[in-house]
Amino acid sequence: MQIKEDDLSSEKVRALLAYHFEQMHENSPPGMAYVLDIEGLKAPGVSFWSVWDGDDLLGCGAMKELEAGWGEIKSMRTHPDHLGKGAGAAMLDHIISVARKRGYKRLSLETGSTESFIPAIGLYKKRGFKSGEVFADYGVSDFNQFFHLDL
Repeated sequence: MQIKEDDLSSEKVRALLAYHFEQMHENSPPGMAYVLDIEGLKAPGVSFWSVWDGDDLLGCGAMKELEAGWGEIKSMRTHPDHLGKGAGAAMLDHIISVARKRGYKRLSLETGSTESFIPAIGLYKKRGFKSGEVFADYGVSDFNQFFHLDL
C-alpha cells in the first residue's frame, strides 16, 4: 500500500469521491451530509491523500485545518472493492501521523449514527477517538455525532 498526497485530478479518485458523495447523501437525512465537494477538498488548509496498491485505488482521506493546532478528518472512504484490506486504517494512521508532525493538539470528525457508519466509527474508536461535543459550524441532531482525539 502506498499513500500519496493527491491533487484530485485522477479519474479513479474522482469516481471514488462521486461514490462517496452519493453514499453520504443516500445515508444521511436531508441537509445532514457535511461532505466537501471537489473544490472544497482543494481549498487552502485542506490536505487530501489517496491510498493505492499498484494501479488500484484503495481509498482516500483528507484533513482540514480548523485553526492552529486543530484538524478535522474529512472524506474518509475505502473503495467498495477493497473493503477489509486495511486501507481505511492505513489512511487514518497516516492522517494522525501528519497531524502530529504539524503540531496539532487535536483531531476531530463529524459522522453519522446509522448502520452504514458503524465500521468507520469502530475504526475511529480503535484509534482512541472519543465521543464529544459539537465543533466548528455543525448542528446537533439525532443523526450526527462528533469524535475527538487529543494528540
